[in-house]
Amino acid sequence: MPTDPPTGGPPAPGARWDPARYLRHADHRARPFTDLLARVPAPPGGPSRVADLGCGPGTLTALLAARRPGARVTGYDNSPEMLARAARHAGPTPGGGRLDFAPADIRTWAPTGPYDLIVSNAALQWVPGHLGLLPGWIAALAPGGTLALQVPGNFDAPSHRLLRDLAEGPRWRSRLAGVLRHGDAVHAPAAYLDLLTAEGCAADVWETTYLHLLTGEDPVLDWVAGTALRPVLTALEEDPEARDAFVAAYRAALRAAYPAGPHGTVLPFRRVFAVAVRGGGAAGAGEGGAG
Repeated sequence: MPTDPPTGGPPAPGARWDPARYLRHADHRARPFTDLLARVPAPPGGPSRVADLGCGPGTLTALLAARRPGARVTGYDNSPEMLARAARHAGPTPGGGRLDFAPADIRTWAPTGPYDLIVSNAALQWVPGHLGLLPGWIAALAPGGTLALQVPGNFDAPSHRLLRDLAEGPRWRSRLAGVLRHGDAVHAPAAYLDLLTAEGCAADVWETTYLHLLTGEDPVLDWVAGTALRPVLTALEEDPEARDAFVAAYRAALRAAYPAGPHGTVLPFRRVFAVAVRGGGAAGAGEGGAG
């Protein structure tokens, strides 16, 4: 099976995505997914059905399939570019399972039949009102099945505040109104815990701030160019002069907010995690053996 550096994530509505650009900083982007899987309970045995919502280029979906080699795993995404990249991972798995990819919009995806595991990694921050989707996904789990999600919790960080401030400034307001997400794109960890427990799940919710040490010229800009900046780049792609002017102003602001140190540039990145087991059971006894 061909491999890319492991990563994952969905495209923003209205954004054109570049899988090769997204796969940069892949090791840093993959860490939250592996930390999430480490808290997902091992399956009880036998074939299982797994959905990965917002699979991006499919590299993390392939990792998930390798950890559940007998499962029928399907990755869903709404980006044709991402799905084309993911297709290279599709096919039978050594344990008798299968990995496939299909187009779907998380906002309207309707599960058919019971799932043993539904995963959404770095995807729901693009979906307004996503808390309202979770009860339906939980209802689609088999008894003892698991919902596992991870969302960035860094919308108040300089990388995102500076981007919003620039887009909302007088030069860009008319062209970029409504393009970017706001600071409430994700919820406090307690909100996820309250909802999941109200749905009768045993829930494990936590947050982690990673300190990514990045190298190269303007590494924070390079990071966000694969994710948060994509809607702006798409909105201005017909006007390269305006696009370059926006990026230049954003670059200068990021350099001031994230100065380079002797060993690289530190990018603090907070993320929120939730693992919920339907009908009780133990959430947090992970496949990766983490305690």
